[in-house]
Amino acid sequence: MTEKTWLDHYSEGVPAEIDMSEFDSVVDILEQSCEQYADQTAYVNFGREMSYRELDRLSRAFGAHLQSLGLERGDRVAVMLPNLLQYPVALFGILRAGMVVVNTNPLYTGRELKHQLNDSGAKAILVLENFAHTLASVIDDCPVEHVFVTGIGDMLGFPKGTLINFVLRYVKKEVPAYDLPGARRFTEALKTDPERLESASPGHDDLAFLQYTGGTTGVSKGAMLTHGNIVANVQQSAAWMDPLIEYGRETIVTALPLYHIFALTANCLVFIKFGGRNVLITNPRDMDGFVKELGKERFTAITGVNTLFNGLLNTPSFRKLDFSPLRLTLGGGMAVQRAVAENWKKVTGVPLIEAYGLTETSPAACINPMDLEDYNGAIGLPICSTECKVIDTEGSEVAIGEPGELCIRGPQVMKGYWERPEETSKVLDADGWLKTGDMACRDEMGFFYIVDRKKDMILVSGFNVYPNEIEDVIAAHPKVLEVGAIGIEDEKSGELVKAVVVPKDDSLTVDELREHCKKELTGYKVPRHIEFVDELPKTNVGKILRRELRDRFGEARSS
Repeated sequence: MTEKTWLDHYSEGVPAEIDMSEFDSVVDILEQSCEQYADQTAYVNFGREMSYRELDRLSRAFGAHLQSLGLERGDRVAVMLPNLLQYPVALFGILRAGMVVVNTNPLYTGRELKHQLNDSGAKAILVLENFAHTLASVIDDCPVEHVFVTGIGDMLGFPKGTLINFVLRYVKKEVPAYDLPGARRFTEALKTDPERLESASPGHDDLAFLQYTGGTTGVSKGAMLTHGNIVANVQQSAAWMDPLIEYGRETIVTALPLYHIFALTANCLVFIKFGGRNVLITNPRDMDGFVKELGKERFTAITGVNTLFNGLLNTPSFRKLDFSPLRLTLGGGMAVQRAVAENWKKVTGVPLIEAYGLTETSPAACINPMDLEDYNGAIGLPICSTECKVIDTEGSEVAIGEPGELCIRGPQVMKGYWERPEETSKVLDADGWLKTGDMACRDEMGFFYIVDRKKDMILVSGFNVYPNEIEDVIAAHPKVLEVGAIGIEDEKSGELVKAVVVPKDDSLTVDELREHCKKELTGYKVPRHIEFVDELPKTNVGKILRRELRDRFGEARSS
């Protein structure tokens, strides 16, 4: 094993190892903060503020209600919500009852939802009524026994919440009809006496989340994340950010969905430990509305993916905001592009710090130092109590600077895939090393760099071409808004590079873009085919779906 040279480049005060004994569970983190910051705001949504005291009371009430239904410790409960105040209440209520949270994407199709509910064996689900029709279409074929339904305005009070629900149902007609016999309103469940909660006192080995992988490479699998895994990652992330943080005084913007592992840990849980004020953005795709919400807050931190930051930077009103309180911008979930990072710092005055993680690592594994001044192209250093190595196809560690598959070991690495021992054994070895499926290399200081996903690599006449590099070059062109690079079949060279581009300026031409690429890329990397489109296929988090790019645009045509 190569020396841990990364330890020499940690920011001052960041420890090599974390203390796992400080918290017994995620519940312990919540309860300590609810006591310490009781009268401070924990969450804000649509202008409605929820204090730590109220979060404590309501989550106890929901946990007590679940127990009153006969649900037991270890039972799985699904949550199918966007970013609303209902989410943290439900999340912590489930965990306090000793049960397991199954985070569910509200935009799932019936087929996807049915798979996840059956695979997890979820006995209960909380669903936003806008998506209840999807649940209704599959519930007869699922093990779910108890359904809770909520409306977007249910926790916003009268008259605001009532008006929002009325408009969504009857004016905008965004709540399709559904039939779910026996379904309860979430707000009714919250009327349960919180004192009736029987404390479950979960420990490090108890399961906290079944966090499903995106399914972009096949059937979605449930990563088993224990309380210990999550406590570890909260402690690791908190230790890493500590030099920048003022406990009880931070305001974090949460635009990524909380059901996604990045926002779940980095925003929802880490900032609970910090006693932070968490601003929940329900619909970040409405960029003008999103920026309007940002204008109401003196936010000190924001997380996101590359496409989210790019969207903000291309919204004129964003540049008019006051960025003087902002100290922390964290990017992950997909590669941060140099052009976006440099533009972010130019506009906000704050560097965009890139991080790297996976659902299977709870998620943080590498983060750049918080005192980094400029974008460096790296995913960062292995965080506290974490080891990383790069291996070849035989499993041997490669030399510094050589590409190979990135492997991770640490207390945040999942227990395994839910009821899939064969799939688990493919990625997790007896020594605790997780194979990520990402191609990476490391430098002499211990910084790691993602080259690309193993499966996305393009092979041109025997040469490896990594889509991230192509996308980075094209995204730097001032007339380009977004880009995705894929490989398409070719008789002579096996594969050729194709770029699918969303232009920012209608005057952009294929020839102009190709000439730009020729100045920055060696010949075989220059896209042979370039196609202009109106938008790229993305996950709900904003991550570009390369598999769908290949399916839709994998032909040798250019604009």
